[in-house]
Amino acid sequence: MTIKEKQQELVDEFAFLGDWEDKYEYIIDLGKSLKPISEDKKTDENLIKGCQSKVWIDARFEDGKLFFDADSDGILPKGIVSMLVSIYSGHSTQEIMDSDFDFISEIGLQEFLSPSRANGLMAMTKQIKFYAVAYQLKK
Repeated sequence: MTIKEKQQELVDEFAFLGDWEDKYEYIIDLGKSLKPISEDKKTDENLIKGCQSKVWIDARFEDGKLFFDADSDGILPKGIVSMLVSIYSGHSTQEIMDSDFDFISEIGLQEFLSPSRANGLMAMTKQIKFYAVAYQLKK
């Protein structure tokens, strides 16, 4: 499944949810299903700057594709980073670099987050792009 298809699937899932209370609950459930990263990956290098909570994203390059692992000490950020991990893991660096984050607006997520959480979300998306660029340059 392409990144765009995964994004659209998430947009469609959110469209079925009623109000924002249901949507927050769904995001929290996504976070609960996220496999946490190991404690040795919870380093300053993997810590996302600009998040209200602590959020870590780690990347590994295998067979021409990037895979992300993530965790957070906050339940809502953990759900948000879980969405990003599920969309972008398993794709090539080029696919990730060519992708956009328009699905966030389509879901309406940013407008319902506090300013500090919205900044954290943007920091997470930038980190995913950064990993793609960094691993692309290593090739």
